[in-house]
This record gives sequence, structure tokens and C-alpha cells, in this order.
Amino acid sequence: MTELLKSFPQLCYLAASVLFVLGLKRLSSPKTARSGNGLAALGMALAVGGTMFLPGIENFAWIAAAVAIGTIPGWKAARSVPMTAMPQMVSIFNGMGGACALFISVAEFLKHGAESSDAALFGILLGTAFGAVSFTGSIIAYGKLQGIVSEKQVRIPFQSLVGALLAGTLLFCSAYVLASGDPQAASPAFYAVAAIALVLGVLQVLPIGGADMPVVISVLNSCTGMAAAVTGFSMRNMSMIIAGTLVGAAGSFLTLLMCKAMNRSLANVLFGSFGSKNIGASGPVGAGGGIQREINASETAVLMAYSRRVIIIPGYGLAVAQGQHLVHELDQLLEKKGVDVKYAIHPVAGRMPGHMNVLLAESNVPYPKLIDLDEINPEFKQADVALVIGANDVVNPAARTDRASPIFGMPILDADHAQHIIVMKRGRGVGFAGIDNGLFYDAKTRMLFGDAKATLKELVSELKAL
Repeated sequence: MTELLKSFPQLCYLAASVLFVLGLKRLSSPKTARSGNGLAALGMALAVGGTMFLPGIENFAWIAAAVAIGTIPGWKAARSVPMTAMPQMVSIFNGMGGACALFISVAEFLKHGAESSDAALFGILLGTAFGAVSFTGSIIAYGKLQGIVSEKQVRIPFQSLVGALLAGTLLFCSAYVLASGDPQAASPAFYAVAAIALVLGVLQVLPIGGADMPVVISVLNSCTGMAAAVTGFSMRNMSMIIAGTLVGAAGSFLTLLMCKAMNRSLANVLFGSFGSKNIGASGPVGAGGGIQREINASETAVLMAYSRRVIIIPGYGLAVAQGQHLVHELDQLLEKKGVDVKYAIHPVAGRMPGHMNVLLAESNVPYPKLIDLDEINPEFKQADVALVIGANDVVNPAARTDRASPIFGMPILDADHAQHIIVMKRGRGVGFAGIDNGLFYDAKTRMLFGDAKATLKELVSELKAL
């Protein structure tokens, strides 16, 4: 019995690790995503529960209090957060993960000091550095997405020089900690590593524009996973190693997919100047002297009602207006009139990959109607109407034609190949990337200005009246 109790935490960690892998696998399909999330949550519960049986664990009341403090606000936040704020929630939760890795690493150093084995001490230092960078970087990313911090690139004087000096100092302090066998002497250098990493997290994210925050969050998510994994090595905790490796690998893979979707390298995202150049003004007249031609809801309803194929392109504007239920109603009304309706989903539409998929699934849009970029693009030539709702940069032809544009080479949805293009937009301003869109001045394009939710409601009423 005693032996079983000794092995119980490791058995819990093994079961938790299996559940994490299974949960992540099931998240790959909308049909199994809910159960996958449940399996991962069960795995985390087992990991926390198993920890209670580790030798030397005595402060159960403090652990229970910490679990309650984290669980209750986290559950309430996840239940109440609007879809538009989902990237912010991901960012802040990721920052908390980085903070956990940082504090655990500091606690391990306080417990064992520089007398730890070289491998364990190296893991502690890596966990401290990665956790600190992820924590402060995620907080700044959250601030940019939430509008607390300016979305524009914040230029820091001599940033490259300052960053290089700080990174060099961090490496020097880390080497000193590894070389020192005296915990007392190594403590200041260790705390300097933590402090410098916290500053580096801010310096790295602050100059990056808001349009790149989804990629930055993905990179920081990978950092948090790496921090958890190396902290698990130093603590010999199998569950932390596996969970951290999964998070780190998933974050890295997602980062590469997003960079591919924008046709940009990770270095360009982290050190480039996306969105710093505009290809046109934000007024009604485009760079080539084109005019934005308007249309009203009644004319739009007639045009779509007598079409054979309509492709709807949702964007962040739809999420902001919370118009997903109305767009589904519009879709159903058109199908009753014999119109074939599909949704074109760009990989980076919204603020995070999958943002539009989840938003439309919330209003019960059948998942097979949500078509990815590569599959839907050949169909635009046969579409009578492309209805763009709150999207901008993902339908900008400059990505194909203008080598001077900062989005040149980015794969886009071929909305301009449709017979007619209706763009629903709140105003005449530019998109998130800060550049003008030549599609708005195309001879086939008509602009339907107004709040997406109110305009969709009007469109639905007009269709019902036909």
C-alpha cells in the first residue's frame, strides 16, 4: 500500500500526459473539439490532484486556496468573454502560464540554490528566462489588442543596442550562476537574469504593430511551453515536461502556419515594420483616383436573391458587431430562394487562426460550409456575388500586384474574381494592417456602409419582403 501511494503521483502524471495528447488530437476536428477540451481539463485535474500526494507536501490549505483563486476567475472570464476579445484572453492566460514557470523556477532556485546539478540549474535558468519573457511580452500583447497600449509600433531609442546589451548581460549572469557553487554569491546574478528577461519581454513586443499580435501571441505561447518543459526537467516532473513540450511544439507549428498565411518570415514579424507604409489614403478616393461606389440594403438584397452562388467573406468587423447570428439567418433565407451559399475563411481572418470558424459555429452555421482559402479561391469566378463583411486585408489585391505594399505576396481570398462584390464596412478607413484596399475602387464593387449588425438586420428584412 505504501509503495502504491508513492507511485500514485507518477501514475496521475502519466494519465494526465496521455489525456493531454488525446485532448490535443481531438481539438483538430470541430466534432470532437468539445470532448478534447474536456479530456485536457481532466488531465490537468489529475496532474494537480496527483501533486497532493507527493512526499513533503503539507500546505494543502494554501494549495486549495491557490486552485480556487485561479479556477473561479478563470471560469468566469472564459464564460463571459466575447468572441472579439478571445485573442486577449489567450494572451493573458498565456502570460499567467509564463509567470507560473518563472515563479516555479525561482522557488526551485531558492530551495536548491547554485548547489543544484548543472543540468537542473540550467533548466531553472531557462525556465526563468523563458517564463519572464513570456509573462511581460504577453501582458504587452494583451494591452495592444485591448487598446490599453498603442497598437502602433512604439520605437525605442537605440533598441537594437539596448537589446543586445541586455541579452549579453543575461548570458553573462547565467554563466556566472552555472559556474558558482555558492548560493549566496549566485543569488544576485540569478535575480538579474529574471529582471533582465522581464525587461526583454517588454522591449521585444512593444515595437511590434498590432496587426502582428496574433503571431506574437503564438510565439509567446511557444515560449511558455518551453519554460514549462525545462522547469519540468529541473523538477523531474514528467507531466510538466510532456505538457510543456506539447504547448511549445503546437505554438511553434501555429506560428509557422500563420507566417506562411501572411507570406512573411518570423524574423520579419519580430523585427520588421509591418503596416508602417500605406499604399493609399483612407478617404473615398483611392491611389488611382478611383471612387467608392455605394449601394443600399434593398438593392443588395435583390442582387443576392436572384443570384445562383453567393460567397460570404467574414472578417473581424463581423465579430465586433456580433452579427454572426444574423449572417446565418441571411444565409438560410438565400438558400430557401435556391441560392448556393458558402463561406470563405482566410487563415488569419479575425485576430487568431480559427477565429471565424468558432464565431460562425456559435451561430450554428454547418461546418462543411466553411471553406478554406485554397479550396474556395477557384470558386470565386463562378460566384455571382462575393459579400465581404468587415474584412479588409485578406481581400486586398495589392498582395498580388503591388510590390511596394507591405502585404505583397500574402495569400488572399480572390473576391475580385466574382461577378459582383459587395463590401459591408463601417466607414471608409483602412484595415488592421493600416493600408488602403484597391478592391473598394473596383468597377464591380459596391460599398454598403454601416454597422455590420444593423446592416445585416436590414438585409434580412429586405429578403423576407421579396
